Amino acid sequence: MQTTLPLAFEKISSKLPSFAEGITVSPLIAELQAIITQELAPKVQSIDEGMYPREFMQRVGALQGFGQTVSPEFGGTGNGLKAAIQVIEAISAECLCTGFMAWCQIACTWYMQNSDNAYLKTHILPQVAKGTLLGGTGLSNPMKHFADIEKIALTAKRKSGGYVLNGLLPWVSNIGAGHPFGIAAKLTDSDGYLMAIASDQFAGLTLRQNAHFIALEGSGTFSCCFKDVFIPDEWILAVPCEDYVQRIRPGFILTQVGMGLGLIADCINTIERYQSRLGHVNAFLDDRAQDLAEELAIARHQTYTLADRLSQPDVQITSDLLREVLEIRIAGSELSLRAANAAMLHAGARAYLHGSRPARRLREAYFVAIVTPAIKQLKKMLYHLEQGDLQDSSISGEKDDE
Repeated sequence: MQTTLPLAFEKISSKLPSFAEGITVSPLIAELQAIITQELAPKVQSIDEGMYPREFMQRVGALQGFGQTVSPEFGGTGNGLKAAIQVIEAISAECLCTGFMAWCQIACTWYMQNSDNAYLKTHILPQVAKGTLLGGTGLSNPMKHFADIEKIALTAKRKSGGYVLNGLLPWVSNIGAGHPFGIAAKLTDSDGYLMAIASDQFAGLTLRQNAHFIALEGSGTFSCCFKDVFIPDEWILAVPCEDYVQRIRPGFILTQVGMGLGLIADCINTIERYQSRLGHVNAFLDDRAQDLAEELAIARHQTYTLADRLSQPDVQITSDLLREVLEIRIAGSELSLRAANAAMLHAGARAYLHGSRPARRLREAYFVAIVTPAIKQLKKMLYHLEQGDLQDSSISGEKDDE
């Protein structure tokens, strides 16, 4: 069945991958694509096996790739969520591991940009936006806690000038020595929570790398042990944080869709590469390049439209708006799985060779589907939205889904 497209496909330079078809390519994306081709593409296999691409991440930061949602007064461009999603999308079209780290970095800027904390905005945010400081997000556990999936991992006790935190976060990505990352903790003296920016620069916070994954090995993922870690008030994002969570949540979840959009586009490219040799038999497969391309165009249009709405300064975060964000996030995950599966089937036996691109894309597609909030949690959130319970919605995403 043919799908009516909301956007016409606009053919551009053949040197750009298909993620750029149907969108206006900004100077940033054109320049970013150049360093993706020159610096990222040759290292994708090493990244998949565990190499952290620090130099590439810093290059993206120098291009202002991480500062798209950050206002100019704090070192960004103020271009909004759509531009940020396109950065994640472009990188993910080549390497979803690096695209995920770009998302982590952008999420870290999103936390600080939306905080009322002047110290973080003026001293830390500009460095993260420009990539001189690399940063991540440690909110997988709290978002699942808020969704009644698991207990909160960190507790915070008030002390003069700040809070003392204890607990263990199992997996936090895009971090390392000196990397700031967002966290949430339960206050011991009330029913409330706080959100803060943490770093191993604070005494008592140690990073441990003791897990190996089937994909995204180079994502700088560590477990973080907090033992009487004092975090000063200057590093607190919000306390209490209920209103703050409502403010950051939709943009946080929507930017994750960029990972799926990029991966889907590359899977379509893979399918097209096998058309001339295997098209006579691949024609009998259910998911073909044109079918997936039409659905990708629709998903991209819906994502960008939501991003523009969320970037308006007077946007009201309604249940209907949040529902649309959750639905496109689910659609992006499900289409990622279909596209990666189709690429494997269209490539055939060659895809089954160790180290093949379609096999890596399949492993990465499962990550898109299980990164917090996973498909099952997103559907749980939709159910609670229908019941009128907005507090059940999530605020974060990491590797961990269980």
